[in-house]
This record gives sequence, C-alpha cells and structure tokens, in this order.
Amino acid sequence: MISSFSEGFVRATEPHAGWGMQQLEAFTAFLPSGPWGADLEACVYRQGGLELRVGLLGSYDESDGSWMWAWANPGFAGTPVAAAAEALRRFGEERDVPEFARELVSLAGFDDPRMAVERLAFGAMGVLGAAGYIGVEAGPGTRAYLVPDDPAVPFPAPVPVALPRVLLTAVGLVPGLRPRAVVAGYFARHGMEARPVADGGLGAALPDGSAVEVAFDAEGRIARVDVTAVGRPATD
Repeated sequence: MISSFSEGFVRATEPHAGWGMQQLEAFTAFLPSGPWGADLEACVYRQGGLELRVGLLGSYDESDGSWMWAWANPGFAGTPVAAAAEALRRFGEERDVPEFARELVSLAGFDDPRMAVERLAFGAMGVLGAAGYIGVEAGPGTRAYLVPDDPAVPFPAPVPVALPRVLLTAVGLVPGLRPRAVVAGYFARHGMEARPVADGGLGAALPDGSAVEVAFDAEGRIARVDVTAVGRPATD
C-alpha cells in the first residue's frame, strides 16, 4: 500500500499537467451529457448520442481502494481495448514508474483514495497524449476509466486570457510537481519555444501572436503570469 505517488510518477506527469488540464476541460465540454454504454470488444464508448473509439485504462474497486490495469485484467489482457494500458506498462518499466508497471496499485493509503485514482488517470492521460479520460460507474462499488482515441475529439490551442489560470491551477494537480517543468512542458506541447526572461523566468510566443512571461519566486513557485494578448495585456 502506498500513501503518495512515486518520484517517477510525479516527474512523468509534470510536463503534461498544464496542457492536460486544458485538454480535459475541453473534452468535458465536448462530451454530451446523457446515458452511456460501451462495447469494449469493439473499443467503442457511447454517451448522449456521441460514439467514440476508446481504450480501457483500468478499474477502481471502491471497497478496498485498489486499481487494476486493463492489461492485468484476464478479461481484457492482450485485446485491442487494453493497448493504451499496455503502452503505459512498458513506459512504467522503462522509466521506473511503478504505478504504471504494477498489475494492482493500492490507493487505500492515500488521504483521499478517490482523488488519488483521478490523479492516476490524469497522469496516464498525459503520458499517453490522450484527448481526455472518462470515469464511469461500471458496477456496484466499481469505476472504469477509459481514454478516447478518436479524431473527433478536439485539441484546443492555448487561449491567452485563460493561460494564467491554467498554469497556476495545473501546478497543484498532483503533489510534488515542479512549476518550472509544468510551464516548460506546456510550452513544448504547443510548439512554443521557451526563452529565458528577466530574473530566471520563462517566456514564449503563443500561436496567435500573443506573448507570455512566467516569473518564479525564490522557492520556484509561479509568482506571476503576464500575457500580452493581441489587443490587450492580461496578468494574474
């Protein structure tokens, strides 16, 4: 049983935290509300009239706080729907991320196991570069987690006015994330070349021509995010 995520998991997650948060918000807005259903043999998830191709990450048992990866589930091991989870297993073995490499991950030792499973799914989404993740009640006391693998899901570009909120919130999504790595990862994901700015900060040009500069305090925390948007500045 673990009570916190490993160093390997935190380091693997931090480059993806900023864009992952933005992407998850976009995916949540894209997914219509309504009844859901799935045909996992066909890698299909349906909700509110929308049909998506998906992969199964794994399942969470609320009774004992345990997570089982799809690749470890005898019902799905070796099947197409478990391919994303299998890719994570290989990543975990190669990069020393035990949470991805173990068949079962006990989250019962966390202060909030339900939050821990959401963070685990979020980290998996980021490493996979997936367009989001879905958590649904799969049975009494059991939740299933899936990732979309469908070109219909949009990947939004950075929104200048939202960037301060995105970066400031993203650094707190998983305990132990390094703010500078979160910012650099966000820039890299969106093809924004990072450049040094005053006092050890990081700056970049956004795709729409806006500019962003992020300042850090002596402890490495984000002190300020200045966005000079096309037409007006936005600071937080």
